[in-house]
Amino acid sequence: MKLISLVQDGHQVTHDLWNSDVDFQNLKPPAMEGLDKLLANKRHSSKTSDPNLNGSLQPQPSPSANWFSSKSSKKISMSSVTSIIDGLKRLYIQKLKPLEVTYRFNDFVSPLLTNSDFDAKPMVMLLGQYSTGKTTFIKHLLRTSYPGAHIGPEPTTDRFVVVMSGVDDRSIPGNTVAVQADMPFSGLTTFGTAFLSKFECSQMPHSLLEHITLVDTPGVLSGEKQRTQRAYDFTGVTSWFAAKCDLILLLFDPHKLDISDEFKRVITSLRGHDDKIRVVLNKADQVDTQQLMRVYGALMWSLGKVLNTPEVVRVYIGSFNDKPVNESAFGPLGKELFEKEQDDLLSDLKDIPKKACDRRINEFVKRARAAKIHAYIISHLRKEMPAMMGKAKTQQKLIDNLAEEFGKVQKEFHLPPGDFPNVEHFKEILSGYSFDKFEKLKPKMIQVVDDMLGYDIPDLLKNFRNPYD
Repeated sequence: MKLISLVQDGHQVTHDLWNSDVDFQNLKPPAMEGLDKLLANKRHSSKTSDPNLNGSLQPQPSPSANWFSSKSSKKISMSSVTSIIDGLKRLYIQKLKPLEVTYRFNDFVSPLLTNSDFDAKPMVMLLGQYSTGKTTFIKHLLRTSYPGAHIGPEPTTDRFVVVMSGVDDRSIPGNTVAVQADMPFSGLTTFGTAFLSKFECSQMPHSLLEHITLVDTPGVLSGEKQRTQRAYDFTGVTSWFAAKCDLILLLFDPHKLDISDEFKRVITSLRGHDDKIRVVLNKADQVDTQQLMRVYGALMWSLGKVLNTPEVVRVYIGSFNDKPVNESAFGPLGKELFEKEQDDLLSDLKDIPKKACDRRINEFVKRARAAKIHAYIISHLRKEMPAMMGKAKTQQKLIDNLAEEFGKVQKEFHLPPGDFPNVEHFKEILSGYSFDKFEKLKPKMIQVVDDMLGYDIPDLLKNFRNPYD
């Protein structure tokens, strides 16, 4: 309203308008000529459009109502989602970002967030060894191939491909994607040109892609070639995507149940995102009933050695491709099982946009807590440094005994041990810094973040309720 008043008062709309010497106190309210007449016409048209509605408008169908020909039961108010997201943007810029910049959170943990990170659609990432059906799974969901898709028994997908909604079918190279302000991939520039040359974005018009974004990944290779012959940090890239994604699908094949050291390293890098992981046993119609029972048992045994959680991970069994299910191996009971499992997985996917708002808040709170702990660690290392002599020796000693220093920080500030970063990874990054250049602890900054978590976010949720409640 102030902006309308300024324009009516003769001011030119520029980026510096709010910072200019404008007397906002004595600003006249905007003139709304013809508004009453417009509202009266709208009321009249709504009453005459249907005499049985008693002046109320019929609810509009949900935009995701046609997903997989399912019926949506609740109306989506997109303005509510935008309001919560805008509130998180404001809180981040005003309260959390200063703490991250001061203690170099972006160098150690995660790049600084941009507007596109908040506005991005929910993402689903597919991980697995080569030829487990990742690209075919995406083709099955979309009912068509995406631009640049390659399918075959050999390792065909040699790059990370983000499948997004677009006006027409096209592929955008990685270096171009990373510098586009309206895409949430600017953080991938930290992995260098070697990775960006193996990264691309495929855009196509599709109703499903208007709600979610799919991430296709190269097959995880076996042996040393995974670690030594890739010119970029594959595990680091998957970890970056895992933090951004809303769902991670691990695909297995009945003939590829062994989890190689490289695949184990990739799964370990998903630590902290266990709630997003779903396991899919694909191509299950290629074995008969007895073999499937043994394959399922072997898969659970292999996963138990890698996923160090007491809970049993959810495994979806099926054959996610466009071919009809091979009934000769299973019979009608097997076909019914596959259909039920497919329905369960698709309902999981359909819930993603509904939970996107909650997921944004969840990730934001998780990031705020991680930034707080990072600030405590960095300021503790700065405090342990001597004022004059022996700085290099003390710094090396602190790096060598980093696990003990984490323990001291945990006891001093009563922090949960599970929230601390990986010691070895932290050591690698610390070796390139001088500790005496770090900032000392600033309690006011920590208090601002505590107030944000304790008061601002609950108030935001109270003012703008989740549109799916």
